[in-house]
Amino acid sequence: MSESLADVIAVAGAELRFVKALLGDAGEAAWDRLLDWLVDDYFRLDVLGVENIPADGAAVLVVNHSGAWGLDAFVLQKVIARSVGRPLHVPAAPLAFRFPVIGSYARKRGAFPIDPTMGWEHLNAGELVGVFPEGMAGLEKSFRERYRLRPFSNGFAATAVRAGAPVVPVAVIGAEEAVPRFGEIPALARLFDLPFFPITPVFPLPAKWLITIGEPIPAPARSASYAERATAARRLCADAQSAVQGLVDRELGRRDTPFW
Repeated sequence: MSESLADVIAVAGAELRFVKALLGDAGEAAWDRLLDWLVDDYFRLDVLGVENIPADGAAVLVVNHSGAWGLDAFVLQKVIARSVGRPLHVPAAPLAFRFPVIGSYARKRGAFPIDPTMGWEHLNAGELVGVFPEGMAGLEKSFRERYRLRPFSNGFAATAVRAGAPVVPVAVIGAEEAVPRFGEIPALARLFDLPFFPITPVFPLPAKWLITIGEPIPAPARSASYAERATAARRLCADAQSAVQGLVDRELGRRDTPFW
C-alpha cells in the first residue's frame, strides 16, 4: 500500500514537472513573439551602425540604461541576434531571474548573473557582452532626468582591458518614453522585496525606438603593471561614457517628438 502510494506520488510529481516545463516553454515562446511585435510594429524600431559590431571575436557593447524597468536589455538582445546573428550575453541582477518566464527566457538568450568579472569568460571565448554600466541607477532616473547618464561603473572597462576587447558604444532612444518612470512606491518595494517599485504605465507606450551603434573604441594594450591597467580602465570607462552620451544627445536632436 505504501509502495503504491509512493509510486503514485512519484508519477504525479513527474507529471507536474512536465506540465510546468510545458507552460514555461509556452510562456517563453509567447514572450518572444511579443518582443517581435514590439520591435517591428509597436516601437517601429530602427537600427543604425550595425557594421560597427565585429562579425566575430570579442567585444563589449556599452549601453545607456533607460526606462522604468529593463525592457531595453531584452530589445537589444533581440536586435543584435537579428542583425549580426550573434548572441549578446548581458549581466543581469539576481532580481531578473526571479520572475517566471522572463527570467528563464533571459537566461536562455544569454543573460548571466552579475559578477565582478563582468563576462570575462564570454569575452575570453570570443563572444559579445552587453553591459549597462549605470546599473540600477539608470532605471531609477525620474522622467525629468531621462537620457542624462548616471556615472558608469568601470568594471566593464577593467574586463575589456584584461580581454583586449574593443568597447562599442550604443545609444537606445525611446525606452524612456515607452516606459517612463513617474515616481515610486516604497511600501510595495518593501512588500515584494524589490530595489524599487516604479510608477509607470502597465503596458509600454508606443514610442518610436532608435538604436544607434557607434564606432568601436579599441582596448588599450594590457600592461604588466596593475596601476597602469587601472588607469587605462578608468580612461576607457570615461571615454565610453562620453561616447554613449554623445550618441544619445545626437540622436535625440534628430527627432521632433518621441511619437513619430
